[in-house]
Amino acid sequence: MAVTGPEIERLIQLLSKLPGLGPRSARRAVLQLIKKKETLLAPLAEAMAVAVDKACICTICGNVDTQDPCTICRDGARDPSAICVVEDVGDLWALERAGVHKGRYHVLGGVLSALDGVGPNDLHIGALIERVQKGEVKEIILAMNATVDGQTTAHYITDRLEGTGVAVSRLAHGVPVGGELDYLDDGTLAAAMKSRRPF
Repeated sequence: MAVTGPEIERLIQLLSKLPGLGPRSARRAVLQLIKKKETLLAPLAEAMAVAVDKACICTICGNVDTQDPCTICRDGARDPSAICVVEDVGDLWALERAGVHKGRYHVLGGVLSALDGVGPNDLHIGALIERVQKGEVKEIILAMNATVDGQTTAHYITDRLEGTGVAVSRLAHGVPVGGELDYLDDGTLAAAMKSRRPF
């Protein structure tokens, strides 16, 4: 039984569809928004209206921005010879937040998955190959998640890039900074041991 009007219930239902927010969290979030209507709800509604009008997908790399090409693709200070390939825009944003890559990006839009029926044509792999064939790219950095599907996708891309003369590397896998060995799973420990390097 609803304890509020249909407008507020609709807001709760919409927010509960967001990742990490269930019905209870959405209800708490809506309550906070309404309590701070002038300082939070109104500016949020205005920002969302602008985002609806201006948000777009970059036709070069697949990033989400308010311009196409995106801010990263337009940045002349970035190294165009190094492309970091990620599964999703969230991964690109995480790498940017860390400030660890000064080149360009390519968002695949997911990973290969036989179980989910996702094949090469469902991802932006062809567009990546086209970017490489233009001749400016010297290195592809595969920043796939350390999952079976992520590694399958990385191997597929590596096979497709064979013979192009482009160097292919991947992110190291293993012990996280500040991690304690006792708390790590066997797979992480095995990857860390395999990826060891001189000290």
